[in-house]
Amino acid sequence: MWDSYPRPQLKRKSFISFNGIWNVNGEGTYVPSCMSGEKVRYKKTFMFWRSNDRVILNIGAADQIAEVELNGKTLGIHEGGYLPFSFDITDVVREGENVLSITVTDELSLDYPYGKQKAEHGGMWYTPVSGIWKSIWMEEVPEEYISDVKITPDLKGADIILSVRNGRTGETVTDRRRIDIEEPDLWTPDNPKLYYETITYGKDSVEIYFALREISIKEVGGINRVCLNGEPVFLNGVLDQGYFKPGLFIPEDPSEYEKDILRMKQLGFNLLRKHIKVETEEFYYACDRLGMMVMQDMVNSGEYKFFRDTVLGTVGIRHDDRTREGYDRRQEFWVKHMEETIGHLYNHPSVIAYTLFNEGWGQFDSDKMYERAKGLDPTRLIDSTSGWFKQAKSDFDSEHIYFRLKRLKPGKRPLLVSECGGYTLNLTGQEKSYGYGACRNSMELTEKIRKMYEKMIIPGIEKGVCGAVYTQLSDIEDEINGLYSFDRKTCKVIPEEMKKTADLVNAVFERITE
Repeated sequence: MWDSYPRPQLKRKSFISFNGIWNVNGEGTYVPSCMSGEKVRYKKTFMFWRSNDRVILNIGAADQIAEVELNGKTLGIHEGGYLPFSFDITDVVREGENVLSITVTDELSLDYPYGKQKAEHGGMWYTPVSGIWKSIWMEEVPEEYISDVKITPDLKGADIILSVRNGRTGETVTDRRRIDIEEPDLWTPDNPKLYYETITYGKDSVEIYFALREISIKEVGGINRVCLNGEPVFLNGVLDQGYFKPGLFIPEDPSEYEKDILRMKQLGFNLLRKHIKVETEEFYYACDRLGMMVMQDMVNSGEYKFFRDTVLGTVGIRHDDRTREGYDRRQEFWVKHMEETIGHLYNHPSVIAYTLFNEGWGQFDSDKMYERAKGLDPTRLIDSTSGWFKQAKSDFDSEHIYFRLKRLKPGKRPLLVSECGGYTLNLTGQEKSYGYGACRNSMELTEKIRKMYEKMIIPGIEKGVCGAVYTQLSDIEDEINGLYSFDRKTCKVIPEEMKKTADLVNAVFERITE
């Protein structure tokens, strides 16, 4: 299950996993897992004998606010439910028996990114979760240790920046290195070549990996195209919300990530739009290894209003998102979370683009946010406003198209149909259901998808359509527009016919861009 080293980058040979049975609200419960309730109390007793200078406690994610104590002493409080955090526990951990206590509070505050969670699930909203839902572990390091690594590849090698922290003084220095590859083997979905290296600094040693790949927008035949390693690429994507039955935020076994990726590749897709959720490291590593491009959404916060965020955008009314009087707490935290998300995922070659705002939900100052994100990571593409309410700055024009087939009219920027389709097939006969256009069987669903690509997507490729993201990978609770059932036991489309449609799209794209 969740027992391997949870951080594929900056990997050390030894660690102590705390994944397993904890006392959770007075009962034995496996961690990581998704809990329910506003307050979850965790307690674990462990034995420890020191063998190195410093000891670091790592927590992958806890939703939403985590207060961490060791042996009765508060280590700190972390806010936000999707990103990792850690504590230097050298002066608190003791030889022999230790007691680790973590209290996680989740009131579904709109000040924090919360994604698709809602107290009363239904439609496009899902059962809320709380608690420690990513791995938790401890590792020992020397007094001067590699605390972070930033890897920037090109088509000949990679620039490496090490952050080296002195655990005693708290000071951090940087160490820059270059790795050149004599015979470069470039990363693509069909050839996901990874290079593994062991990096040492003083007494510390970590394993890293990287890939040689570049994502860019170049003019090809007078049209701006998305290019992978300098060659035009069609982003044939599927919306991946990262929900599982059982488990909700995480599958029972991390191998399910690999299976999802291979399921989508079998259907002809080369990209997952990771929708309003930051996954475990195991997911991104699987995408890196198996050759699946990822468009990563930032996690929405703030109040969603159907008329403002959906109706106005659907009918084409423009929304001015400029903030005139500084940022409130919610917006400030969103900026912080965006910056930390980009830093957290920077080293994953599969991540080729970011979505900042989705359908106007929580949107503010998108032009400034574009500049801020580009300043942090100029190596990736950015869809500033997915769906509608576009402003001046973005690497894509981005449209969501449901209920109808539309004649696409690309402008100067590549046009990404960042959501489309969403056709439903009700396998279970459930009364409450949500989606965009009912089908009676797998054949009708598959044919409807084929028609959408042939009538809407393919005709737009010549003028600048760069990709399409079909909604969605699997059913989720009331939402029954998945290519797979919620439990992944049933493929709802005909795989061979889906692959034929993907091959047709790629053939047309290659002919137009050759």
